[in-house]
Amino acid sequence: MSSIDDWFPYTRYRPHQEKMLDAAAETARNGGTLLIDAPTGSGKSSVVSALLAESKGRTILVAVRTISQLNTFIRELDLIRQKKPGLKFTYLIGKRSMCPLGGVGDVYRQCEGVKNFTSALMRERAIKGSLVPAKDPEIQKQIKRQDRDHPLICPYFVNSRVFLEGDEGLRLVPSQDIRRKAEKASLNVVNPDNLHAYAGSLCPYDLMMTSAKHADVVIVNYHHLFNDDIREQLLVSLNVEPQDIILLVDEGHNVGDVVQGIQSVSLQERDIQQASHELSSLKSKVKGAEAVRHVLPRIRDFMDGLRRSNETEDWFDPAIFDRILTKGSLYPSMAAIVEDIIAISDVVREKSLQKGEFKETSIERLCEFLYRIHCSATDPAYLTVYRKEEDSVILEVRNIDPAGKLKFIVGSHHASIFISGTLSPINSFRQYYFEDMDVSTLSIPNAFPKKNRLLLTSGDITTAFRMRQDAGNIERTVRTITAFAGVPGNLAVYFPSYQIMSEYAERCAIRKKKVFVEPRDAGEATEMLAEFLGLPAKKKSGILFAVCGGKWSEGLDYRGELLSGAMVVGLPLAPYTQVRAMSIQYFRRKFGKDGEFIAYTLPAINKAAQALGRVLRTPDDRGVLILGDSRFLETEVKSGLPPWMQEEMTAITADMIPGVLSRWQ
Repeated sequence: MSSIDDWFPYTRYRPHQEKMLDAAAETARNGGTLLIDAPTGSGKSSVVSALLAESKGRTILVAVRTISQLNTFIRELDLIRQKKPGLKFTYLIGKRSMCPLGGVGDVYRQCEGVKNFTSALMRERAIKGSLVPAKDPEIQKQIKRQDRDHPLICPYFVNSRVFLEGDEGLRLVPSQDIRRKAEKASLNVVNPDNLHAYAGSLCPYDLMMTSAKHADVVIVNYHHLFNDDIREQLLVSLNVEPQDIILLVDEGHNVGDVVQGIQSVSLQERDIQQASHELSSLKSKVKGAEAVRHVLPRIRDFMDGLRRSNETEDWFDPAIFDRILTKGSLYPSMAAIVEDIIAISDVVREKSLQKGEFKETSIERLCEFLYRIHCSATDPAYLTVYRKEEDSVILEVRNIDPAGKLKFIVGSHHASIFISGTLSPINSFRQYYFEDMDVSTLSIPNAFPKKNRLLLTSGDITTAFRMRQDAGNIERTVRTITAFAGVPGNLAVYFPSYQIMSEYAERCAIRKKKVFVEPRDAGEATEMLAEFLGLPAKKKSGILFAVCGGKWSEGLDYRGELLSGAMVVGLPLAPYTQVRAMSIQYFRRKFGKDGEFIAYTLPAINKAAQALGRVLRTPDDRGVLILGDSRFLETEVKSGLPPWMQEEMTAITADMIPGVLSRWQ
């Protein structure tokens, strides 16, 4: 029987790390679910060592959210392999990143359609004796002639497959070349940046999937696990049953938002208009197309009515939506409309794939929306919402509770471990994610030296709405930010919203550091961040003005001199709308007095903790951390912070902060 020590790749354990690995090993051995709250520096990625020690032939599936997290586990597993040379591991990232084919439309749909067409062509040629598609002159000729923007044949797939003759006829199997490279990839690190070059003329996704079929550990992105269709396809490709899988989910605090996003669907006015055109072309070809098309103006009328509302976001009654669509129509109920639109959508999808058109049609989007809104009528975990953007109205069926999906997923697999540096308070996350399921929890103390950090909480400033325009509060906030800006090195100041960020970026006169204000455009944000991170190497420094939960606050690794301090201005609560109030009411009914904290306050505390967590990434890092809002001193909010923060936070005022910072430096 192997022990954790056989797999652990380091000479000694970090403080409390052995306890964490023992708990993970017990869960892997006996089955069940475990939540681990362990601050940065606890060695969370080594949990995979414990799972390998107790895997007993089961596949370990590691789910990550970003490429940075993927690389962390690649490094960890590579170290383990130096101790256990036979260890096989690989990864699967989204096809958008892996597919080299090009073309327009949805890459997943394109892959499905092109593979079907390519397989049919290869089989046709194989029947005529050409068992190696890559060497078939007719296939190669068609590849050269095809439109690169609208490909029907995938040369990478052609190069990855051959036919074998047997008693059951022709079988399409991975080529010797792809099997050789897949085996090598499972035993040697192929970084994502080098994957295309390594794959060469082969399909990168196919190569890594072939590699994954015999791997001990497969690293995937969140959608491989939390999207039902993708998860089912993955399990079929791996030829493994859910009960033979151990799950390790990194950055577990993000799981709720991701699951809610996957289970929500929206519909825009342009979708209605385009669906009408698509249905019009089908009226004499597909049963029910004309009847559904006559319903669409009713949806537009419903949207027009919402446009006159003074609210930018609000709930709408699905029962009223149902009555408007069915009254006076050919349909007795919403269920009948949904039945027709599903049949039409299936036909449209099939025809699109046959024609080599890989964009999602508006009919399909309409189908998904009507199906979800029909189901939501009896499921309180979904809210029907509208929001206005400029002069447009968007309808949405929004999931507000991930527990149903998460309970199903963890219940299907042998064992599930969720790890995060900000999964606090851990019992609140346990309730939120798994309701009354039997779930184990473990909280690990901060392993980094306390002397390397200064944690302050401002007792005299706030972004609470009642004080937002108060001149004294604004003046104290500006003084606090300006004093913080005097800390040597790169700094970051995080705000609850773009509006508040912009206001204080204008008010604060910061002269000795270059100021970077987070833009809404992702491309521009990436360029500015690269410039900011390059400053320490030039013996310069800057200060970021950013948004909590935004592009510069999560999933980034600011090691060493890259970030010397972070300040969160305000408790980043979501705007309190009617929709938010309904969500809070739902969780109050579900969890009683804890409901509002779980639904509203906890996400804000977590965003703040995540933002401050960017600073101290290694035991040698030093940094200043400031919670800039008096609400962090209130009992309920303070109790939601990680235990080490509750113990170490020191209350200060705008008058005190210059002296406190100068003494610490």
